[in-house]
Amino acid sequence: MVLPVLALFTVTLLWALVAAAAQIRCVDAARAGARAAARSEPLAAAEAAARTAAPEGARVTVTRSGELWRVTVEAAAPGPRGLGLTLRAEAAALAEDTGFLGDSGPGDPL
Repeated sequence: MVLPVLALFTVTLLWALVAAAAQIRCVDAARAGARAAARSEPLAAAEAAARTAAPEGARVTVTRSGELWRVTVEAAAPGPRGLGLTLRAEAAALAEDTGFLGDSGPGDPL
């Protein structure tokens, strides 16, 4: 009786570790895409940067709202049909073509 329960616990633990690793990849992918978009790289380059770091089959969305670039990465959790779990991560970065409040340019007095 104990061996099947122990085996199920071990499989569940391994799945959770693989799912956590995939979630971390989603977070890294969203950050990479946001950094690329903030540097004013073409939209396709920002999406490619995110897709490169994302888990296989992930959906990447790059949008701009005001001065922020937002990148969302969604992927199915590993396992059979993702076990119905969707991993999601979002990152935002300030566009470099905008300035911070109070920024002074090279010729502006302090």
